[in-house]
Amino acid sequence: MNIPEPTVLKADELGRIEIAMHDGVPVIRRDVRSARWWARPLARRAAAREARALRRLAGMAGVPRLLGWDGAELLRSYLAGAPMQQARPAGRDYYRQALRLLARMHRLGVVHNDLAKEPNWLVCEDGSPALMDFQIAWTRGRRGALYRILAREDLRHLLKHKRTYCPQALSARQRAILDTPAPHSRLWRATGKRLYKLIARRLFGYWDNEGKGRVRD
Repeated sequence: MNIPEPTVLKADELGRIEIAMHDGVPVIRRDVRSARWWARPLARRAAAREARALRRLAGMAGVPRLLGWDGAELLRSYLAGAPMQQARPAGRDYYRQALRLLARMHRLGVVHNDLAKEPNWLVCEDGSPALMDFQIAWTRGRRGALYRILAREDLRHLLKHKRTYCPQALSARQRAILDTPAPHSRLWRATGKRLYKLIARRLFGYWDNEGKGRVRD
């Protein structure tokens, strides 16, 4: 891949995300200095959460590597592939690997919290899954009841995508999980979700974090 100059992937009130060259290899750079002044504290906090999660997952396949975070600029490794809404993975093996990926992440004490968004799932060049965008990941506290609830929601969101692209492979247990969202998820759909969509559309100009793709209930 030849990237002579940084290529902007996304620019909004929360800053700018670029693909650039670093030590001869492509990397993803998140610059929070370019965020609007009123959104800069939020952008910095989101980047710090992503850095914390990637440190916790260091060495794990299927997630970017953290290359640097100085409070203003976050560098992470580039993973070649296509987002789920473009690749539309229909094979059973993709979802078997994705389940193992989630299990490894959860064992390391990280909950993603944003896996309803298809752009946060990547289909790599070899067909394997990868996870992106850890800005609202949960990395603190004990793995108690709340942690287990949030981890189950990560799983449920993966199963929603499986239901879309590979429904014939859903087991009876997986269908039962899909039919029983967590209480906070039901409350979110009934109350806060409409407000979130309104803010995302009117204030930030997009539906999901990447500005495209679908957000599933």
